[in-house]
Amino acid sequence: MALEDLLAQTEARFRKAIDALRHDIATVRTGRAAPSLVENLQVEAYGTDTPLIQLAAISAPEPRQIVIQPWDKGLIKSIEKAITASDLGLAPSNDGNLIRLNIPALNEERRRDLVKILHKKVEEGRVEIRTMRRHAHEEMKTKEKSSGVTADEVKRAEAQLQKLTDRYILMADEIGQGKEKEILEV
Repeated sequence: MALEDLLAQTEARFRKAIDALRHDIATVRTGRAAPSLVENLQVEAYGTDTPLIQLAAISAPEPRQIVIQPWDKGLIKSIEKAITASDLGLAPSNDGNLIRLNIPALNEERRRDLVKILHKKVEEGRVEIRTMRRHAHEEMKTKEKSSGVTADEVKRAEAQLQKLTDRYILMADEIGQGKEKEILEV
């Protein structure tokens, strides 16, 4: 595999990391009810962790309420436990058939907490990108030793890799800033 192929593979991995970051921060709530807030919560069901969306119908009938209707009523306690254990800060209430999540209006303190959670998720995305860069860099060094690639070629490829890394880290920061603006909007 040539260095160009390695760079192309690394860029594809960077894109996947950015997509994962976008998906991850979609779960940070703003002030409106959205089923995506809870869809991917892992719930202990039938001896295994399962995403909530596979266990229940999730809807947002009102701007500040999410309704979760499990297909198996026996899972209500497990779903409540997963919601309470999550970092969403929501208190579930159930009537035996379904679970209601009332989304309170965000106060200033909660907005700050959500921004901290957001910053942590963005930093995790940055770290993932840097880790991929390190792996690509190690592979370049291996190629230099084993397959006769010259030191100059490796240096050029490393410079390109660093430019790619910088571009994708900037993208992660911009995604985070956009979501932060949305959270802080009153």
